[in-house]
Amino acid sequence: MSAQGLEVIDHTVQLTHEWINELRERLDWTSSRDALRLLRITMTQIRDHLGHEEVAQFSAQMPLLIRGMFFEGWQPAQTPVRDRQLSHFVNAIASEVSEVLEWRGQQDIQAVFKMLDNRISEGEVADVKAGLPKSIRDFWPD
Repeated sequence: MSAQGLEVIDHTVQLTHEWINELRERLDWTSSRDALRLLRITMTQIRDHLGHEEVAQFSAQMPLLIRGMFFEGWQPAQTPVRDRQLSHFVNAIASEVSEVLEWRGQQDIQAVFKMLDNRISEGEVADVKAGLPKSIRDFWPD
C-alpha cells in the first residue's frame, strides 16, 4: 500500500520508470533524463502526424505520466501535420537532442520505436503506423 494512499500515482511512476529504463538500455545511454527527453520528443513528433482519434487511442496505452508529456503543448487545430518527409521528422527530433553526447541519430529514434513496439499492443502500433506518412512508417523497424 502507498504511504499516501495514492496507489495510482505510485503505479504510474513505476511504469514510467520501466519505460525509461527499457529505452535507456535499448539506447545504451547512461542518462535516464536524456532517454526520457528523446522519448518525449519522438512521441510528440509521432503525435503531430496522427489524426486526433488515433492520438487518443495511442495515448490510452501509456502510463499516466508519459501520457501527460505526450499531450503537453499539443495544439489539435494544427494537427495532423501534412509534412510527409522523413528528413523533417528526424531533424525535428535531432534539433532537440543533438547536444546529447550519446546521440547517434536515426538509430536512436528507431530504438524508441522498438520500445513502443514492446509497450504498446501490436494492433495499436499497426494503427499508429497506418496513420503516419509512408516515409516515417517505412522508417519504423519491423
